[in-house]
Amino acid sequence: MARYRDAVCRLCRREGGKLFLKGDRCYKPSCAIEKRGTNPPGQHGAARRKMVQGYGEQLREKQKVKRIYFVLEKQFRNYFEKARRQKGVTGENLLFMLERRLDNVVYRSGFSTSRRQARQLVNHGHITVNGRKVNIPSFQVKAGDVVTVKDKSQKNPHVEGAWQTAVGRGRPSWLSAGAVDYSVAVSGTPRREDVDANINEQLIVELYSK
Repeated sequence: MARYRDAVCRLCRREGGKLFLKGDRCYKPSCAIEKRGTNPPGQHGAARRKMVQGYGEQLREKQKVKRIYFVLEKQFRNYFEKARRQKGVTGENLLFMLERRLDNVVYRSGFSTSRRQARQLVNHGHITVNGRKVNIPSFQVKAGDVVTVKDKSQKNPHVEGAWQTAVGRGRPSWLSAGAVDYSVAVSGTPRREDVDANINEQLIVELYSK
């Protein structure tokens, strides 16, 4: 399975802000944005800050969202094509599908401190949906599903630490704490206000509609 293997802190610097790809480190002074600022990575990063209006803005917005949810180009384009075929607003449909990915739900539920960590938990079989193991990060959850960390995996120090601080990070309104610890119920579907307000999905629609 294809995946991004390079340093992720470079992605945050390239997009000019924190994408929270490294979990707890993003909140510490060791964060690359805190240490090196928001200039793009590389020897001549500061000289590459000029933004081309129109296409340049659209491209950067697409790259930012793709990197936030940690999906590659082909998969992101497939999501957009599915969103365009659905009823409703294309840009919002795209964000809602990304939000309902299992790795994102694991992260937003508080089982991990980053989406990268959440993807690893899913890939390694630590997560169940409605009592059945699901190891596909792109699996789409739906209203009524219950996402749980397997009993043995609850003792994992990374999972344990993330769960203990989950309340402070907060959960979106469409996810609610389940009947037992390390369990979250999908009580509805995502709404636009549950997604990062700094995302301008209309720019992505304009980019792919050229």
